Amino acid sequence: MSNVDPNRRPSAFGRYVFMLLLGLVLGAMAVVMLMRTWEGRKTSQDRLPHALMHVQAWHVDQLKADMAQNRCNATDVLPHLQALRTTANDLEAAFPDLRDDQRFTAASTAMRAAMDKAMASPPLTCEGLGAAIKQTGETCKGCHQDFRT
Repeated sequence: MSNVDPNRRPSAFGRYVFMLLLGLVLGAMAVVMLMRTWEGRKTSQDRLPHALMHVQAWHVDQLKADMAQNRCNATDVLPHLQALRTTANDLEAAFPDLRDDQRFTAASTAMRAAMDKAMASPPLTCEGLGAAIKQTGETCKGCHQDFRT
């Protein structure tokens, strides 16, 4: 014989737990959708300026690492100098709002000139590489003082 009372009403506890879990799942889905929408708005901006600066900084860091490891021969250094020179060609395209600013034009021209000089007579010693890095850094600093936000 069963000890279940036929007049006893079923507990609402199970329904409350189910509704709580359903609310948590729906809330989490809504948060994810809102975060993706928000991220989409932020990433709809032009990524080229930041990407260009990151790539150039990476190549300069690689040159500094080569110098720290005493790997200053032309075969180690030239690929990074060439990449810096190539990306310097994209400065005006990456920052179209500054294209007509005389200070920006002068700074980007100085960057290209420094890279041309470094590539015309590649540094063969770590001292020469240090001088090339310093000159490149000065051209970057000149632009960043005026335009970096």
